[in-house]
Order: sequence, then C-alpha cells, then structure tokens
Amino acid sequence: MSFMKHTADLRPIEDTVFAVVAMAKQDIAAHGADRVVDATIGSLADEQGELIAYHSVFDHYDHIPPQIKAAYAASFTGNPEYRRLVRQWVLPSQPLPLACSVIATPGGTGAVNMTITSVLEPGQTLILPQIAWGSYSLMAAQAGCSTRSYTMFDHDHFNLDSFRQVCTEVMAQQGRVLAVINDPCHNPTGYSMSLAEWEAVVDFLNELSRQGPCVILNDIAYIDYSYRQKASRDYMRCFSRLNEGVLVVIAFSCSKTLTSYGLRCGAAVALGKEQQAVRQTEIVFEKMARATWSNIPNAAMENFSWVVSENRTAFEAEKQAAIDLLQKRSALFLKQARQCSLPLYPYHEGFFITMALPDNAIRDRLHQALIDQHIYTVKVNLGLRIAICSLSMAKIQGLPQRLCQILQATG
Repeated sequence: MSFMKHTADLRPIEDTVFAVVAMAKQDIAAHGADRVVDATIGSLADEQGELIAYHSVFDHYDHIPPQIKAAYAASFTGNPEYRRLVRQWVLPSQPLPLACSVIATPGGTGAVNMTITSVLEPGQTLILPQIAWGSYSLMAAQAGCSTRSYTMFDHDHFNLDSFRQVCTEVMAQQGRVLAVINDPCHNPTGYSMSLAEWEAVVDFLNELSRQGPCVILNDIAYIDYSYRQKASRDYMRCFSRLNEGVLVVIAFSCSKTLTSYGLRCGAAVALGKEQQAVRQTEIVFEKMARATWSNIPNAAMENFSWVVSENRTAFEAEKQAAIDLLQKRSALFLKQARQCSLPLYPYHEGFFITMALPDNAIRDRLHQALIDQHIYTVKVNLGLRIAICSLSMAKIQGLPQRLCQILQATG
C-alpha cells in the first residue's frame, strides 16, 4: 500500500553527484588527501582545498542583527530593495527597452523550477541541451513533463541547426516552447555562446513565435565567474530584438555569486516586449512562490543588497581573485590536455571542464576505472565533468595525462 498519489514516482532518487562526492570523501579518509583527486565538488575551493567564503560577504552577514535574520521578508516576492538591486546587477548597464519583473527565489534552482511549472502543462515537453545539469530533467519529471534535447555542439560552436529542429518539432506538437539555455559558463562544459549565436537564437524564436509563445529560460548561475567580467552581460542586449511572442526568464543565483551556496537566495528576472505579458508572468510567479516556499531568507537578501551597494569594491576585488585562480587552473589543464590530445568539449570559462566521450557505455567504464585509480569525476551525458573550481594547481598538474592514459587503457 502506498499513501502517495498514483502518479508519484516511487523510485529512489539517484543523485550521481552526491553519491560520488561521498565516495571521494571515504577514499580520502582511508588513504589521505594526497593520494586522491576529488574533481567532484562544484564549489570554489582555495589552494589548500578549503571552501572559499568571501570575507566581503560573510563578515557583514555575521553582524546582521538576530531580529533581521529571524524576520520574515517584506513580501513573498522578495524585499523591494533586493529586487531592485538584482535587476541592476543582472542586466547590462545600458537599459533594455523591455518590461521587467524580479521575483526572489530559493537559489537559481527555485527560478528554474518555478518557470518550468508555470509555463508548461503536465504532459508537455521541456527543451534542454544534450549535455546539461541533471536536475533540469528531474524538475521536469516532477512537473509531469517530458524532455527533448538539442545537440549542443557542431564541432566547436553552438549547434543552431539542432536547436532550431528540436524547437520547431516541439512547437508543432504542443503549440508552445520552453527552452533552457545555460549560458554563459555552461555547466558542465564551460562553453559560452557568442553574441552572434545569441542573436541567431533570438531571431529564430521571433520567427517561431508566430506559431505560439516561446520562452527562453536563461540559467546564468555562473555568469559572475566569466573571464570577460562586465562584458559577460553584453549578449543580453540582443534581447532588445525580442518580439511580443518571446519571453526571457533569467535564473540568477546568489549561491555562486556570493559563495553562499547554503543560504538559498536567487531570483527569476522576466523580460518581455509587452508590459501585460510580463505582469501576467509576475502574477503566476507570485502565486507559485507563495504556495511553494512562501519566503526567501530575509538576511540573505539584506546581505546581497549591502554587498553590491555598500561593499561592492571589496567584494569585486575578492571575486576577481577567485576568477584569476580559475583562469590559472583552466589554462594549466587545457595546456596539458592539448599535449596529450585529451578529448574535451569546447571550454571558454567557468567552474567545469568536461571530457567528451562518444557514448555512455565508454563513459561508465572510464568513470569506474578512474575511481579505481582514486580519481573522482561526475558523470554527465556523453562525458565526465571535472570541477577545476575546487582542484588545486598541484592536483591539476599531470591530471590530463593520467586521464589520457586511463582512457587509452580502458578502450
């Protein structure tokens, strides 16, 4: 007998990331950190392997009065000042000629889940990149939706033809499109689309929207670790080309930006040509927020607002030091990967680099072979994710050659 609804998925969750993280920790406890390469942790770590938590963020958070930490937020849509400053932080400095609304969410995950649940009916299809964060599919399944994937790469650039084909077919089936584009600093490959690629996506969806509404879910969780710094937002200016049939929802994460993964604070930023359409989106999102999580941590929003206004210079200096470290790590890894011809998806910037593998059977064999050699990675579709965000330079040194040797031995 089950007390859950008949349509509930009763299979235990298989979170491959947390499972392999636990295995790596057990290996370190048994054999010591020097022998183990733990390339699983998707959080910034310093050269000693300690989690980075910015002083410019947490020194102030520690001094927020308990009454503010204990208090409800001003609204289930988020504190007004937080919403205003998120809008300023996320969007380009040059104003976009679009209607805009910001709704506070528990991390970027809340924004993604809220968009899927609000835009698609049960039984409809969410469009994802072929290589993607696994939780997108889980959220779709919980909403009663299926998924279709577009091939992400055509050699070393975005596969626009595949994106067009999948979106066109889904539109013909259900009369609307919701497509996830995780950019820039794509998780897990580290790819970032060019302005021309973004313009082509917008122009295509403008055309497709003649058949039905189109929504771009732009997940920017890692944008603040772009090596291009402020220029990372330049692509958003092409959103000014949107017609009335296309809506953009940007999923923003304070978790990554502020190294505050556990505070669960983020936002959904809705952009559209028509004020009425954005207002309707806001109303639906408001109700979803109220019914699902009710309130975002008040102190987390207050802290973000203080950091990006009162302490911005110190914060950006500390964040830039982390970006510089990421660049050094990625440069070393990529240099050595080229020397041994390690197969990789195109990497531009960000937390992760991913080995490109022709099929998942080869991936599974290699993943286990690496574990046997005390090297821990994360399985993704057609690849293995390597978290350079948490690997020291010493751990990266020689790692590509070891990966090549084990891959060749595995076949």
